[in-house]
Amino acid sequence: MKNANTLLIGAMLSLATLMPLSAVAQAAGDAGKAATTTAASMTDGEVRKIDKDAGKITIKHGDIKHLEMPGMTMVFTAKDKALLDKAQAGDKIRFMVINEGGKMVVTAIEPAK
Repeated sequence: MKNANTLLIGAMLSLATLMPLSAVAQAAGDAGKAATTTAASMTDGEVRKIDKDAGKITIKHGDIKHLEMPGMTMVFTAKDKALLDKAQAGDKIRFMVINEGGKMVVTAIEPAK
């Protein structure tokens, strides 16, 4: 019985030493996601509506790859209302969007080429 207890204790100690490694691996994975977001790219879209007073823009867009979001039409908040002066309804654009605490925020708008 003594050998079984020794093996059990040894196994428990081995598992305890591996737990911090899994936390490190998870943190490394989170850092990789942050790097992907930092390396985000512009997304093609078409302006459907602009509400300058509210700082909102409705865009029909393609896949937003860095956010793993499929194409759809949705309302975004402009980081700076002045961005909304760069487009009007019907314009084909390229835009940058980030996720700020669950809120999709447009940080750049340029005409599509």
